[in-house]
Amino acid sequence: MKRLLDIVLSFTGLVLLSPILVVFIYLVYQQDKKSPFYMAPRMGRNNAIFKMIKLRSMISNADNSGVDSTSADDNRITPIGHKIRKYKLDEITQLWNVLIGDMSLVGPRPNVKNETDSYTFIEKKLLLVRPGITDFSSIVFSDEGDILEGKSDPDLSYNQLIRPWKSRLGLIYIENRSLLLDLQLIFWTVIAIISKPKALNWVVTQLTKMNVDANIIAVSKRESELHPFPPPGSDEIVSKR
Repeated sequence: MKRLLDIVLSFTGLVLLSPILVVFIYLVYQQDKKSPFYMAPRMGRNNAIFKMIKLRSMISNADNSGVDSTSADDNRITPIGHKIRKYKLDEITQLWNVLIGDMSLVGPRPNVKNETDSYTFIEKKLLLVRPGITDFSSIVFSDEGDILEGKSDPDLSYNQLIRPWKSRLGLIYIENRSLLLDLQLIFWTVIAIISKPKALNWVVTQLTKMNVDANIIAVSKRESELHPFPPPGSDEIVSKR
C-alpha cells in the first residue's frame, strides 16, 4: 500500500506542480546556461547509491568544494537558489525518484556516503528502508541552513548539532511507520512551509504519544539553542568529519 501511495501521489504531484517547476527550471538555466538539475549521489536502501534529482540551487560544480552541508550564508548558493531553498522547490524534482522507486514520499532523509560511512551500528538501521522526501526531522530541521549559518565547519556542526537528533527521529519513524502516519507527515510538511510552529506542535504531540525520550521531545520543540550531542549508538560527540 505504501508503494502504491508513493506512485499515485508522486505522479499527481509532478503533474500539478509542473508549471511551477518549468518556470524555475528556466530561471536556473538563465543564470549561467548550465543544467538546471543537480544529480546528487545519495545512499539508498541497503547501501545502494542512487542519483537524487534536485533543482539546482547552487553554482555549477559546487560539490567540488568537498563541503556536503550547506549553511544559509553559503556563497555557493545562487540568488534564485535562495528562493528554491526557502520554499523547498528542489524537493519537487525528487518526486521523480519516488515515482521510479529510489525513494519514498516518507522516510529518513537520504545522506551522502561520507556521512553514512560514519554511522553507528544503530544508525545503520536507517539504511534498511527507502529514504524519503520527508519525515519528522524534515519538519524539525527545515531550517538546517540557518542552524549552520556562520559555522566555520558546516559538516562538523551538522554532525554535532543536527545528526544526533535527525537520526533518532528517523529511527522513531521506522519503528512507528504506518499509512496514516505517512499521510499526516506529508500534510504537516506542507503546513510547515506556511506555519512551522503549528507543524512543530503536531510533531511534539505525536512524539509524546509515542513515549519517546524526553530529550528528543525537548529538541523537537526547537525552543532552545542546539548543543553538541552524541549520535545514537555512541557516547561520544563527533569530533571530526
